[in-house]
Amino acid sequence: MQEKKDGQNYAPRGKAVAVVAPGEFSVGVIGLDHGHIYGMCNGLSEAGADISLVWDSDSEKVAAFQKAFPNAKKAGSAEEVLGKKGIRLVASASVPADRCDIGVAAMESGHDFFVDKPPLITREQLSKVKTTVRDTGRKWGVYYSERLHVEAAVRAGELVEQGAIGRVVQVMGWGPHRVGTAARPGWFFDKAKYGGILVDVGCHQIEQILAYAGASGAKITNSHVANFNHTDHPRFEDFGDASLICDNGVVGYFRVDWFTPEGLGAWGDGRTIILGTEGYIEIRKYINVATDSEGDHVFLVDREGERHIKAAGTCGFPFFGSFIRDCVDRTETAMSQDHTFAAIELAIEAQEMAWSSGAGGFKI
Repeated sequence: MQEKKDGQNYAPRGKAVAVVAPGEFSVGVIGLDHGHIYGMCNGLSEAGADISLVWDSDSEKVAAFQKAFPNAKKAGSAEEVLGKKGIRLVASASVPADRCDIGVAAMESGHDFFVDKPPLITREQLSKVKTTVRDTGRKWGVYYSERLHVEAAVRAGELVEQGAIGRVVQVMGWGPHRVGTAARPGWFFDKAKYGGILVDVGCHQIEQILAYAGASGAKITNSHVANFNHTDHPRFEDFGDASLICDNGVVGYFRVDWFTPEGLGAWGDGRTIILGTEGYIEIRKYINVATDSEGDHVFLVDREGERHIKAAGTCGFPFFGSFIRDCVDRTETAMSQDHTFAAIELAIEAQEMAWSSGAGGFKI
């Protein structure tokens, strides 16, 4: 339960379904700055990957990682991981500002790359990554975990694809998080390092809106950020929201914040509502407040009535196996590269155009 109350170390586990033979798909890890690396590597290993090599400048983090993934040998440097023969994929959850350069180095060394969100934080970095993907032909995968590593979100996507609610009209997302100030490193509060709240956690929400809407792009119509309650960290943002219109007409809205109260039994009451012409779906990802401490709840209302679907253990996390096969087969089934880039590009756009407010007043 403690892990569930601590979002930075929340690492879901699913049923192991290997898509490659033992030893066929070796993963090297560079950067353990965020605990999401455990969820990333759980998903990959359950799909048959071998987490074989790890490097971080913090030896204590490496030792902790090796306890979870005992086959991972400690590398002497990032360069050793990049130069290791047989590594098929490099995974990273380094400081967000550093992820671009690590990924570019990985791709230029002949590896595909899998990175925690946000995958990068500026337009300049995005341009650099796009160029490298084009020039090298390597893959840049992103751990948009709030859809990819939540069974309720996967199940909701299946229902949408099956036409359960007709044509999607609107997608709304809520991404509250528990800040856990005492356990956070200094970079967490520095916008130059994490990119701003709409980049950092907003990219999750934008990715979901695009996916459920079946859209390839969108236009940001309004965005807002604030520091309401963390004025001791002036470069931090604890609230953000944005509205967008997708290129197929679907309307999107999301809110992200760092105000999860201590009394909640999960790190955040993440929810998504998908409105369609013939019904709607609500996803309660991590908890059903005051009712069920377990997550993965899907509520479907349509012409037939009301249904509560408990999705845990029903559909697994197919992204990881599909992504591994994409790396092996040079296909694009897990997530298109254009979609991957569109989510973070729109998040950067929302961050750039945001007006700000907070305890000290507001500014346009």
